[in-house]
Amino acid sequence: MKQIDFSKGNGLVPVIIQDYSTLQVLMLGYMNQEALEQTKKEGKVTFFSRSKNRLWTKGETSGNFLVVKEILPDCDNDSLLIKAVPAGPTCHNGTNSCFEADTSKGFLYHLEAVINQRIDDDEKDSYTNKLFRKGINKVAQKVGEEAVELVIESKDDNIELLKNEAADLLYHLLILLKTKHTSLREIEEVLKERHKA
Repeated sequence: MKQIDFSKGNGLVPVIIQDYSTLQVLMLGYMNQEALEQTKKEGKVTFFSRSKNRLWTKGETSGNFLVVKEILPDCDNDSLLIKAVPAGPTCHNGTNSCFEADTSKGFLYHLEAVINQRIDDDEKDSYTNKLFRKGINKVAQKVGEEAVELVIESKDDNIELLKNEAADLLYHLLILLKTKHTSLREIEEVLKERHKA
């Protein structure tokens, strides 16, 4: 990472925190050099609190830490974007983000993370995990069944049933992607490449 220019903001730079999975903007804070070094060292976002005039690790009292995945400077090296995994609500009001925004587009990434967690932790009572453990043939069969059900519902006029079948298909597709060791992000990259053509 390039040297960050702390001089423009009297020793502080603005830091945007973004959810690593959903890409939702979670909050804005400020860091000085010491806060940045502590963030890198501990892997949890630490800010410089302007009101408390000290370093402040997000989640130090609530337990809702922000676990760092990527630290990216902007083009002028005087602000940062940190992609992090939140351990709970980010805002002190109990919401995921300090900004009011429609996050429905990012929910598929959140769902993918939940699916991965249930499989990786081998949650015995989880339908997701049980289906995954049955192997690729069963998972692929389920995706096929859901696709057929969606096609059937598309021929009728009940939009609610159509939406439910589409949701079932997307959910089972995410399990299939996990089974094949790929991800929604990688599929999105294929679509982006096709869009360029």
